[in-house]
Amino acid sequence: MDLTSLRAVLAEWRPLLVPSRFEKVQQGSSHSLQVALRHLNGVQWLELCWQAEAARVHAIAPPPRQGEGSTLAQQLQHGLRGLALTGFSQPGWERVVLLDFARRPGEPLEKQLVIELMGRHSNLFLLDADGRVVTLARQVKASQSRLRPIGTGDPYLPPPPLAGEPPRLEEAFTDWQRRLLLLPLPLGLALRDAYQGVSPALASQLVPEAWLSVPVQELGAEQWQRLWQAWRTWLTALESEQFSWHAGAGGTYCCWASPQVGPAQAPGSGPLAINRALAALADRLLAERQWVEQRQQLAQQLQRLAEREGRQVAEQEQLLAATAGTEALQQQADTLLSQRQPSRQCIDEAQALYRRARKLRRAVGAITPRLELHRQQLGAIEASLTYLEQAESLDQLEAIREELEELLGRSSRQARRQRPATAAAEGKPAPLELHTRAGVPLQVGRNHRQNEWIAFRQARRGDLWFHAQELPGSHVVLKRSTMPTDEADLQCAADLAAHFSRGRANGRVPVVMVPVDELQRIPGAAPGTVRHRGGTVLWGVPERALSLLAAQQP
Repeated sequence: MDLTSLRAVLAEWRPLLVPSRFEKVQQGSSHSLQVALRHLNGVQWLELCWQAEAARVHAIAPPPRQGEGSTLAQQLQHGLRGLALTGFSQPGWERVVLLDFARRPGEPLEKQLVIELMGRHSNLFLLDADGRVVTLARQVKASQSRLRPIGTGDPYLPPPPLAGEPPRLEEAFTDWQRRLLLLPLPLGLALRDAYQGVSPALASQLVPEAWLSVPVQELGAEQWQRLWQAWRTWLTALESEQFSWHAGAGGTYCCWASPQVGPAQAPGSGPLAINRALAALADRLLAERQWVEQRQQLAQQLQRLAEREGRQVAEQEQLLAATAGTEALQQQADTLLSQRQPSRQCIDEAQALYRRARKLRRAVGAITPRLELHRQQLGAIEASLTYLEQAESLDQLEAIREELEELLGRSSRQARRQRPATAAAEGKPAPLELHTRAGVPLQVGRNHRQNEWIAFRQARRGDLWFHAQELPGSHVVLKRSTMPTDEADLQCAADLAAHFSRGRANGRVPVVMVPVDELQRIPGAAPGTVRHRGGTVLWGVPERALSLLAAQQP
């Protein structure tokens, strides 16, 4: 959130929230607070976030009840109880908002809530009437900042003064141009260094992107005039508080009538339209960020687990190879005892060989099941990696995470207590459900639990099971028990099995088709692990499945 966005948000707050009564506060996450204010038309929630990558303030819809018991939320609840928001300010060109609280409008200030939106230096403070810090989001020690260490009980000090000149509508063109020409920098950097309140986003809203890398000394007269007009349009919008919402590609947006953006878009009706648009954008971008982070974390965990199981398989295979030769030892001992009159030494040597052969046979009996277990575990992990690559929602990631915890031997019940439950974890499995072009139902498992569900719980006699041959991937069940099928339906199921497998990048993938009543669970293996005899091999084309999936998306 840059200065322009902040001004737009505050402009929408002013007519609605001053004055308003403080109701409650809760900590929505480790780096954000949600504050409820009661005004003449109801209750409005605000989100104050000091996350380094997404520091922001804006109005939000009523959030779920959470985080009321955090220490910071309790301290603010106690400090602001019974007070009213009587005003707020945003000093100068700094991204700092000061919210004033008193008993009633016109009465002396009792508390002040300060939110600083300055990247990794973002913070939140509750101050008393004397300007001392009652509580804050994060302590800043002297080892972290030589200029501005601050903690509970310290007097609040504003951020260090900004570099550059405050922009002014009264400034003449020649003075403005001369100030920029004094900096031998590309235009984008010159704007940010010469004037306060200019963010990288604002620079790209003032002029075309290609101009930002051009040194200011190389700009032509026409470029200077276009930049000057855009500059004055921006300053006029700030001074008159005439803001509008323009959404761009890749999460970009603009809150004023920039010449580089399209026409204003209606972000919705009501007095907080820009606030709601910013809140929706922030929710979407943060959800995407959370998705990427969780997916990377889960992939790393699965890779480490796969490497560990791979080492175990190699170790057990080496041990099994070392047990070879039991028959040779048996025959050697038999030869020694088959002599007409074996000596005592021959008998002792034969007994030793028999003992060694028995020991090796016992080792084979112990190693073989261990080796099979590690192979099954490795296969399940490789399948989970495939499901992870193809996951499309946080619920699918959560289901894969729970299965990983089971593979690691952790308690799923304990894990659920430590994080919010998802729909995928609480309810029954929700596999992907499709129909062939002829209308025959299909089910696709997107994780081990769903594979188990569709193959053994939902399948009926007559249904057909499909799986990529010798490749980790999803189970696909064609519900032939519900209606007759033809070759096109079988091919459709084979294409889906190929698409939802490790071989989806190949042009053709061999797919095994087996009646579901010929499937068998493997005792002790991960859910959804099956074995079968025989089966028919079809060739699935992953690319063909894309058209079927696109046609059935809601």
